Amino acid sequence: MARAGLDADAVVAAAAGVADERGLDGLTLALLARGLGVKTPSLYAHIDGLADLRVRLAIRGARELAASLHRAAGGRARGEALHAVADAYRAYAHAHPGTYAALQVPSADPGHGAAAQEVIVAIAAVLRGYGIEGDEAIHAIRVIRSALHGFVALEQIGGFALALRLDDSYERLVEMLDAGLTARASPAPSGPPSTNSPAATASG
Repeated sequence: MARAGLDADAVVAAAAGVADERGLDGLTLALLARGLGVKTPSLYAHIDGLADLRVRLAIRGARELAASLHRAAGGRARGEALHAVADAYRAYAHAHPGTYAALQVPSADPGHGAAAQEVIVAIAAVLRGYGIEGDEAIHAIRVIRSALHGFVALEQIGGFALALRLDDSYERLVEMLDAGLTARASPAPSGPPSTNSPAATASG
């Protein structure tokens, strides 16, 4: 008997569970349908095949990750915000490995691009605390994503063999990112504005 109330969101949520348990490559329509209590062809009323399902899963993952990063950064600035975001990023990747893998796969789907942009926006908000914007922010975002994803990806495949705490290594990674961003940060204004500053001009 077909499961009542089945829709696209429910299918994608179930797919996330399968992917997180078995890995992204372990996600098949046959396995998903069996778990939902329907025949495989019934899934096509909600998705356009496995490729479409993976894109939908990536969109779900990007939105979840972005929301987690925004929550982590809330009320924090600079190094404190960066550490919180980095911890949230790593935690999401480990809690949802299949979904995380899906969101790393490039796609021309506009919905995927918009969802991925939400992650970028969350990181860019942290960079504004350092006074880093424009092209420099783009470079910094690439550096941060490369560093965090690289560490997580190696960690997930058991790529760190030495008997040292990975938490300590990750902490050092984020400290190094913070130091680099601080070195490039725009200096914070101090003291009263000069008579030639825009604020002084506007006020009188």
